[in-house]
Amino acid sequence: MVNVDVNTGNPTLDKKVLEWFQWDKNESTMEELKGLLKKGNVSLLEKLLLNRLLFGTAGLRGRMGTGYAQMNDLVIIQTSQGLGKYLTTVNPEAKQQGIVIGHDSRHNSHRFARLAAAAFLKAGVPVYLFGRIVPTPFVPYTVLQLGAAAGVMVTASHNPKEDNGYKVYWNNGAQIIPPHDTGIQKSIEEQLEPWGTEAWGVERVASDPRVSDPLKEMSSRYFSYLATSMLDREANQASPLTFTVTAMHGVSHSYMVEAFQACNFKPLVPVKEQMEPDPEFPTVRFPNPEEGKSALDLSFKTADAHKSTVILANDPDADRLAVAEKQPSGKWKVFTGNEEGALLGWWAWYRSRQLSPAPDPSDCYMVASTVSSKILRAIAEKEGFNFIETLTGFKWMGNVSHDMLQKGKTVLFAFEEAIGFMNGSEVLDKDGVSAAMRVAEMATLLAKQNMTLNDKLQDIYKTYGYHVNNNSYYICHDQAVISRMFERMRNFNGSNTYPETVGGSKFQVKSVRDLTTGYDSSQPDKRAVLPFSMSSQMITFTFTNGCVLTLRTSGTEPKIKYYSEMCASPDQQDWGALEAESAQLVQCVVQELMQPKQNALIPRCD
Repeated sequence: MVNVDVNTGNPTLDKKVLEWFQWDKNESTMEELKGLLKKGNVSLLEKLLLNRLLFGTAGLRGRMGTGYAQMNDLVIIQTSQGLGKYLTTVNPEAKQQGIVIGHDSRHNSHRFARLAAAAFLKAGVPVYLFGRIVPTPFVPYTVLQLGAAAGVMVTASHNPKEDNGYKVYWNNGAQIIPPHDTGIQKSIEEQLEPWGTEAWGVERVASDPRVSDPLKEMSSRYFSYLATSMLDREANQASPLTFTVTAMHGVSHSYMVEAFQACNFKPLVPVKEQMEPDPEFPTVRFPNPEEGKSALDLSFKTADAHKSTVILANDPDADRLAVAEKQPSGKWKVFTGNEEGALLGWWAWYRSRQLSPAPDPSDCYMVASTVSSKILRAIAEKEGFNFIETLTGFKWMGNVSHDMLQKGKTVLFAFEEAIGFMNGSEVLDKDGVSAAMRVAEMATLLAKQNMTLNDKLQDIYKTYGYHVNNNSYYICHDQAVISRMFERMRNFNGSNTYPETVGGSKFQVKSVRDLTTGYDSSQPDKRAVLPFSMSSQMITFTFTNGCVLTLRTSGTEPKIKYYSEMCASPDQQDWGALEAESAQLVQCVVQELMQPKQNALIPRCD
């Protein structure tokens, strides 16, 4: 234990500081804490030590640094001890089934993965530990392939370089949902003190006979699955298209090279400046291809230099995919997540019809989150298959998909607007590698028909109805401001009243659904059908003109997001008028309900 004189003026904080020095063995985080004590920054100390990171949309995710409210060695140990204890309590067979652990290329990810492994070994759980960086989807894939009890992926996905995270999968290959998330959180709080010196023994993990590396076997199985999932590998080999691919300084390059080989495509063109893993993400402001053109500048330059017309961009942990296509005008179109969802959803349905025998449409399902486009619903209504809407996040879509599979149903596709796509049911989570192969396969077939991806998108809208989406976000680091903003909406014209109009009386609210409180004015009993949670903010307004607009806080970033959609029928072809009306309504909601100026919100920077 470090001998430090602690007197912050807050006895509870003093106790937590001393506790930290007693338990932490990492010199960097201990020195950081000493520095904060020396500066007398009590408010920051209280924030870091009197709060804990909690399981959110995608497990734990936060900034790396000292304290229980950040990602560090001690928090990883505590989390893994809690998970290990919970796992062996609810599933004693976990001591035979084992747990899968993977990690990305961020700072500390390699060490965090091995600290987690040490905790699980201490809990008596064998560990399948990937020996090098892997795409996030490899973990849920391996959980299912090996029949493991659970999986952990150490990643912060597309977050800034200062962040890291800890994503947990259950034995069904999907991310954890209630009651497991709350059960694990409770178990963590009961296992806070490190389990002896072994808790820090990362060097012993490699030599433990209960640790094995599944990489070679799982890579072989995964790429074999990709190869056999292709409709026409000969057509792929003859593809007239050249694909430019970026790993965004993350894990995906070598895996995408192998995927292209497995699926019989010509070699990809890499964005060399972003090809190698680099936790500093030096060439991008945000390592997030969802940001669009601002994140794809180098991809455009590389593609132009190689006369490539399609760009496939993974995020750093390769669970998501952005797509861009060069148009006849010479300009690049970056598809939104909803547009990609429309294309891949159509492609999933088309592919299912080529099978012999083709599955009965009434047994087929597609899934999307509540803030994503309802284009899949429109396709389902016309083609006769089923559509399911879930809460935001692939943890919900993965679990719903698993439930359908257990009933003998076929899950063709699932997506979220944040460029996350699940093709088929081999991986019950978003997978940017398989999504890239599906896009390449689809683009190849369309090229033979002298069609581009954008041509097909317009064709989908003409067939199933135009869907106007207007999504963006503001950044806000102050939780008090966020809470005040949403409470104002809930008490807009007095206690427990929501806005009835925006834009004067131009846009009238038809119904309100609040998934923070569980209220839904459209239901006879005023109770929301979807699950609700007071731990996050989410309000959906449905307007009389058919527009549906949702305001919600991100579960992984300091963002307030808005999502809007207007759905036209196939015979409604005046798309320009729909776009103008949608843009005006969104602007009214943003200015009147979010109040960016009054709340000092930071707009998205494209």
